[in-house]
Amino acid sequence: MARRRGKGSLVSLAIRLGAGEGSLSRQLYLAMRAAILEGRLGAGDRLPASRVLAADLGVSRNTALAAVDQLVSEGYLETRRGSGSYVARDLPDARPTPVPTRHAPAAGAGLRLSRRGRGLAATPRSASAVRGRWYPCFAPGVPDNSDFPFTLWARLLARSWRHPASDLVQGGDPAGHPDLRKAVADYLRQARGVRCEAEHVLILSGIRQAVDLTCRLLLDPGDAVWMENPCHAGVRAAIAAAAVKIADVPVDDDGIMVERGIAKAPKARLACVAPSHQYPLGVVLSLQRRLQLLAWAREAQAWILEDDYDSEFRYEGRPLATLQSLDSEGRVIYVGSLSKVLFPSLRIAYLVAPPALVDAFRQARAAIDETPPMTPQPALAAFFAEGHLAAHVRRQRKRYAERQARLLALAERHLAGKLELAADPAGLHLVARPLRALARIPDTELSLRLNAAGIVAPALSSYYSGGRRQSGLLLGYAAVPDALMEPALQRMAAVLGA
Repeated sequence: MARRRGKGSLVSLAIRLGAGEGSLSRQLYLAMRAAILEGRLGAGDRLPASRVLAADLGVSRNTALAAVDQLVSEGYLETRRGSGSYVARDLPDARPTPVPTRHAPAAGAGLRLSRRGRGLAATPRSASAVRGRWYPCFAPGVPDNSDFPFTLWARLLARSWRHPASDLVQGGDPAGHPDLRKAVADYLRQARGVRCEAEHVLILSGIRQAVDLTCRLLLDPGDAVWMENPCHAGVRAAIAAAAVKIADVPVDDDGIMVERGIAKAPKARLACVAPSHQYPLGVVLSLQRRLQLLAWAREAQAWILEDDYDSEFRYEGRPLATLQSLDSEGRVIYVGSLSKVLFPSLRIAYLVAPPALVDAFRQARAAIDETPPMTPQPALAAFFAEGHLAAHVRRQRKRYAERQARLLALAERHLAGKLELAADPAGLHLVARPLRALARIPDTELSLRLNAAGIVAPALSSYYSGGRRQSGLLLGYAAVPDALMEPALQRMAAVLGA
């Protein structure tokens, strides 16, 4: 077809079909819409009759009619009785000015982020599994979900959603489903000694949301916050996003060094700690330090955010008492997550607010996003109440204890003289300390070498802020299949010995 401008003209379209995705009518619709938006078809141009268009493109008339009808319904074309279809003069979308790809600016060029935005954008992502490679990774904090009772989980979901109550469909309490809050409160009282009732519990989508909500509610820009050094990069980023002044407080074998925190920032408004199993070092905050921390919070009128990281997985003796259980002044905000206990994509965490802050937390939670996702909450409440959670934790605790013991035995065989590992009575990872010649190589370099071989072992130094940093590699063992642990350690030995 020859292209002719003017009243009653036919417009030729250079369209190729069959190479794109979707049906032929969808491809034709997209191609014609692009021609209109890019100006190759001008306002008032007449399209070929559907028979002519179909014949030129080698498609059925129905295919051509479907594409034209869609464009008419969206306002790109208009029909005139007895005359055909024309490009609308009043288009629904503004025509963009094309920017040649070769002249596109480099990523981030010309962008101005806020100070908080720059910090968030620079935050390293958590170590994750290396996909598509033969060797398993040792990424810390990754649980084993291979025997999670998903069939049971599916039945619990179906039971609650077959005939859902209106509060599930419409959204209910901003603090979360009442059955789940009661189940969490009962569990925390029994398993962790937390002093709480259901009304003190808020259901959230993760530890970082709990940290962010706490900062929004209690901190003003410029307030000082104690952070353990080293600490989890994600928690640090959530604190930094509040535009506060972070006071990095060192951690030794007894946990956060409270006296150093007081010397650095005596009037800090918040201390963020993981007293039961500090991440990434795995140390436990001593009783003396716990009482010292609570005394400082009382005198400074400050708050303590207790992250009860992987407390369920303690392999020797009873789980340790929480800091919140020692708090008689209502200064501790307790947070925990079910991502490690169940499966990460569940994205369910909980926050136990001190009585004086319950209403404020509920209001703040409602103001930010109104209500947490309700889909899994009634099923999770039943999972708690019917004893499935306790049974699953017992199975996982036994499995993880066996895997840690296996890792230690195999490391002694294959990594002797290269890395030193010590047993940990809790957690999902061990810290491996470089020995001899490896001790002279930055742990970041060792981590990069292993990553290139398909093994994720994050560098301990990357969790620190400031100059003085310990060297080591974090080896998560919970998700490494038994049959693959020894080949992976042999691979590690080969890489580190090269």
